[in-house]
Amino acid sequence: MAERVRIVEVGPRDGLQNEPQNVATEIKIEFIGMLADAGLKTIEATAFVSPKWVPQMADHAEVMQALPHREGVVYPVLVPNLRGFEAAVGAGATEVAVFAAASETFSQRNINCSIAESLERFAPVFDAARQAGVRVRGYVSCALGCPYEGAIDPMRVADVAKRLFNSGCYEISLGDTIGVGTPNRARAVIAAVAEQVPAQHLAGHFHDTYGQALANIYSAMESGVRVFDASVSGLGGCPYAPGAAGNVATEDIVYMLDGMGFETGVDLDRLISAGAFICDKLGRQTQSRVARARGKSC
Repeated sequence: MAERVRIVEVGPRDGLQNEPQNVATEIKIEFIGMLADAGLKTIEATAFVSPKWVPQMADHAEVMQALPHREGVVYPVLVPNLRGFEAAVGAGATEVAVFAAASETFSQRNINCSIAESLERFAPVFDAARQAGVRVRGYVSCALGCPYEGAIDPMRVADVAKRLFNSGCYEISLGDTIGVGTPNRARAVIAAVAEQVPAQHLAGHFHDTYGQALANIYSAMESGVRVFDASVSGLGGCPYAPGAAGNVATEDIVYMLDGMGFETGVDLDRLISAGAFICDKLGRQTQSRVARARGKSC
């Protein structure tokens, strides 16, 4: 039996949150349904954040309550604090994600607090999650580089990851938020983090600004990582990192993994169709090289 790699689809949240035009709730629901029908089992659906800061996610409760029910499919949502957690659980969330940064400057610019303060904010979230039986996933931003500080010490990444893991995160996603990482850098960071958090509890989250995402994923796989975040059609970006491209395209990673003999459970043709659907609604071209090669440019 082929070894399995789990893909966490972040397009509906990380991919859409920076789109300038409002995406109607019914479009989001149809989009998520198409992703689930393509075989994706973990789809990050929305974020329970203030509409003031992320207007695109203002319909988070409506999205959560209308999500399509599919056997074995989970819909984690991003929460910034206890208030967001309580709203998410009230809307039916069974898994949430919290985020911290490995860069002090990025943390201040992104969420207006230090790394230590951000982790303190999550303490009541972890307590409430344990009581409610809700799983928590953790993100570490700027794991391979920061738009303000440049290269980040892998030991700092490891420290943040360890603190999230010890607080109760079942999995830690290491984010190359601005897409500056290279395979050797990815390998070094994962090696440092794996001394504090077992590799089976790590995930990779690579943006493709410099076209290195697939190479970094391959490097991470050599280091034992078997979970990767991706966004259909390469949707996404970072508002605090000018020029940063979107996440690695889900179509591209599925194509690579299929060719390597790994099992993802994802139907590539259906996935490409889901990407074409949302790109058509957004009026933009897909960033997936695989979709382009298959003739699905929008």
